[in-house]
Parts: sequence; C-alpha cells; structure tokens
Amino acid sequence: MILEQMTMNEFAEGLQKTRTVLIPFGSTEEHGSHLPLSTDTLQAYDVCCRLAQRRALFVAPPVHYGVCRSTANHPGTVSIRTSTLKALAIDIVTSLYRQGLRYFILLTGHAGGTHTSALIDAGEELLERFADLEIAVLTEYMLAAGEGREIIETPDDSHAGEIETSRMLHSYPHLVKGEGIREYPSFPTGILVRNKQRYWPGGVWGDPGKASAEKGAKIEKLVVDALERVVDLLEDKGR
Repeated sequence: MILEQMTMNEFAEGLQKTRTVLIPFGSTEEHGSHLPLSTDTLQAYDVCCRLAQRRALFVAPPVHYGVCRSTANHPGTVSIRTSTLKALAIDIVTSLYRQGLRYFILLTGHAGGTHTSALIDAGEELLERFADLEIAVLTEYMLAAGEGREIIETPDDSHAGEIETSRMLHSYPHLVKGEGIREYPSFPTGILVRNKQRYWPGGVWGDPGKASAEKGAKIEKLVVDALERVVDLLEDKGR
C-alpha cells in the first residue's frame, strides 16, 4: 500500500490488514559522473514498493534529503543537518503512530555514518516515548553488500560503484550516463578537511565498470528478501 497514492478511506481499510510501515530515506547526492543524484532514494523506495507487492504493509513517501558530509562539496549534493534529519524522522514516525501504525522500519538508501547515526538516535528516542512501538533502522546498502557478497566482484565497493551501478542499470537504465570510472577516496587518516572533493574528485568508491543489469536484478531480489525477514522479526517481537 503506497501511502501517497491512497485515499483516507483506503488508508483506514489498510489498518485492518497491517500496522507496519516502511519509511524510505535517501539523499540528493552526487553519485559519480554516471548516476543520478537521486540514486539512494530510488533504491530504498524501490525495494520498499517491491515488498509491498508481496504482503500487506504501508510504504511512506520517501525522504529525498540526508546528511552528506563526504560529498558536500561535490556538484549537486544537498545536505541537511543531523538535527534536521533526526527531527524529521521523529515527526514522521510520531504522526504515523498517531494514525494507528505500530511497526516502523526506517530504510535508508544513503549509508553515511553520521546520517545513519541520526536515524538510530531518532529510533532510540521514539522507543522511550511510545511503549508499544517497535522500530528498526536499516541501511539498504549494507543489506545489498551483505546479501550480494557472492555476486559482487569489487573489494570494498561502496558508493556509485559496482553495486549501485548494477542496481540502477536494472531499474533505471535510462538514468545511467556512461560507465563511470573506478576510484577509491584518499582522505587523510583522522584529519578533518574542508574541501573533501580534493581527496575524492570523481565521487566513486569502487568499480562501476564491473556492473551489470543482471547483477542488479539479483541484488535487488536479495535485498527485498532480507527486508521481509526483518519485517517478520519486528512484527513477531510486538506480538
């Protein structure tokens, strides 16, 4: 059940089937010279919608902005503060809780550490606030890297590399512009830098040259399967 496409009557009827909602978080962030700025958002939203085709659950509209520290200087990246992201997550979940939902999965397509920590902080606060709420915070990329480890050829593939390029070639081939260039950033250990693009000029972490639509289709299915297992665990925990 895709929330933004439903009427209020359909939403009320849906509550009779499920109290579970997936909330996709993404980013508007550079993904090399070959992938769109919406890559993280599209991947997270897609797997949520795929799972909604299998079973009764709600999918909230995606959040298109995230905390993007390492790519903040790259063209096109729009980054928000951690406090903004945390407040937004708390407000969205609180509103949906008041609408009757009780099981929440915050699935982030953007895997930045600070970004993910802000969502976890929000989840911990919500657990304290609502005694009958169950919540999970998942990084979509970590599911893809873990479940697809037998498929992925590139060591330490992370951002706009083999995994994400394969995913986009499968789901949005018309948005992939060229092949991308293999790259790994070289940030100085422990030192904070102002111009991060100086140490990561191409905005790729991995090897997009090893990507294929076939790999993308396989990885997507594995991620949806893994996400469904988490939904099962969360709902069982609340019973």
